[in-house]
Amino acid sequence: MVQAYILIQTEVGKATAVAESISKIPGVITAEDVTGPYDVIVRAEAGSIDDLGRLVVAKVQQVEGITRTLTCPVVRL
Repeated sequence: MVQAYILIQTEVGKATAVAESISKIPGVITAEDVTGPYDVIVRAEAGSIDDLGRLVVAKVQQVEGITRTLTCPVVRL
């Protein structure tokens, strides 16, 4: 399993709706509103890095209200 944090910037006033929508996507562990340079932080998992990429591009980035994402895969050193 590959896990990642997905940092999301949203349109003004859309963070809660975006987090709620994303939390329903299979593979998403948590989706929370935050303050700072990002509006929502998501923890997600997938079977491979390619599956993770498909999750982000085909599902997460399609949620209305998102302006930018940054995906940070978790590494185990």
